[in-house]
Amino acid sequence: MLDTLDLSLRCDRQTYADRTKILMQKLRSLQQACYEKQQPLIIILEGWAAAGKGSLLKKMTRCMDPRGFTVYPTFPATAEEQKYPFLWRFSKNLPAHGSIAVFYHSWYIRLLEDRLFDRIDSADLPTAIQDINAFERQLVDDGVAIAKFWIHLSRRELQRRLAKYAKDQLSAWRVRSEDWQQAKRYHHYKAMAEEMLIHTSTGHAPWILVEGDHSHWAKLKVLGQLVAVMTESLEKQAITITPPSLPPQTQLDPAEPDLLGAVDLTRQLSRHDYKAQLRQKQVKLRRLQLTIHQENLPVLILFEGWDAAGKGSAIKRLTDVLDPRSYQVHPFGAPTQEEKRHHYLWRFWQKLPRAGMIGIFDRTWYGRVLVERVEGFASEPEWRRAYREINEFESQLTDAGYILIKFWLHISPQEQLDRFHKRQQDPFRQYKLTDEDWRNREKWPLYEVAVNQAIQRTHTPNAPWTIIPANDKYYTRVMVIQTVIQAIQQHQKRLK
Repeated sequence: MLDTLDLSLRCDRQTYADRTKILMQKLRSLQQACYEKQQPLIIILEGWAAAGKGSLLKKMTRCMDPRGFTVYPTFPATAEEQKYPFLWRFSKNLPAHGSIAVFYHSWYIRLLEDRLFDRIDSADLPTAIQDINAFERQLVDDGVAIAKFWIHLSRRELQRRLAKYAKDQLSAWRVRSEDWQQAKRYHHYKAMAEEMLIHTSTGHAPWILVEGDHSHWAKLKVLGQLVAVMTESLEKQAITITPPSLPPQTQLDPAEPDLLGAVDLTRQLSRHDYKAQLRQKQVKLRRLQLTIHQENLPVLILFEGWDAAGKGSAIKRLTDVLDPRSYQVHPFGAPTQEEKRHHYLWRFWQKLPRAGMIGIFDRTWYGRVLVERVEGFASEPEWRRAYREINEFESQLTDAGYILIKFWLHISPQEQLDRFHKRQQDPFRQYKLTDEDWRNREKWPLYEVAVNQAIQRTHTPNAPWTIIPANDKYYTRVMVIQTVIQAIQQHQKRLK
């Protein structure tokens, strides 16, 4: 792939000046169009050291409104960033609708410098490639345009530029020891780049290869290709056709298992047994919390369930004896206006617990295939593709060492009605009962189908669902803690 590039390509000064003027004017107008149409754009600049990415960046952004773009330079991950999945630090900087994010180096550092300097095990490379491709596809499916540039240099040009920069007092600081390693191990680094390009140049986010030996030619090609990508993305947006939706499904198909219907809702504990077991399991969990901290294990516990199913009281008992400095509870409601300007997973990326911490999510990304599906906040194509996106996201978490525990707290319609009435009559709990709760209850058959399908399609070996019979709150609270204990212990056994 790289060997087929003609690195002798060049253009004269006048042609360069004339064409760049035209292209920069187009870029400015396209940036305005992206803002008006709320089209997000990601620009990725990768390539050899001294390939001219910095001057390309200056040329590219000179004509743009600086309020509409942000540049993110990428360095080796810090000690804190290494406590999260490797894509976490990039997810925070994804552009909102109508804005542009420029990554000067990007998540591809994982497949290049991290690999060159043995910061990643070669056995982890296929997983990293898979995660990157899924990450980019999810963004494109959500309407983000991605322009990925690889600026290629010959070995002779790379060495010439590094030597030139090193002699210049004003630019010598830019030449790192890692850059000289690229020149010294040119063919090795080139082979790694070739492999990366082959495996991550996809239909939704192809690589654009740029002949970089002549700086004027490289700038013209980058500007021209960037104009093409932005123009194409805006044209696609203009002709997008939403396919007709199927009628809401109020019953499962005969071939689909009724997972909720199989739950034994008669399970219960006496008050005496509840107190004894709760205390015993809380103490055991408290001891495991120390292990989580010492072994740097990230734990993420997800709570979903019917309204009034007891999620809040289960979380309260789960955290009662834990050190509050090493866990965080995040309740998620309807997304804010800012959150709606990003991919629906964006707000959850921000709250992930780092290694050694316990994160507890009260409501989760499953809202995409539950409330957003039933209430029509997500289109049918959006919620249907979300099953795959959720499985990919959770796979990235478990591949990064997360202990992921997913609960659905299940109650009967009659039990929910009884709890609603109790809340209605209790002045201290009336705030928990809203008009939305009553509206959701009227759509029980629709939610029942959605829950069954969500559990069936996202129950994986590394991220299984646990359905808790929740008609009896004593039983619910004990079983939640017991399941968390078992998940942590099983993970420790696998590590040994």
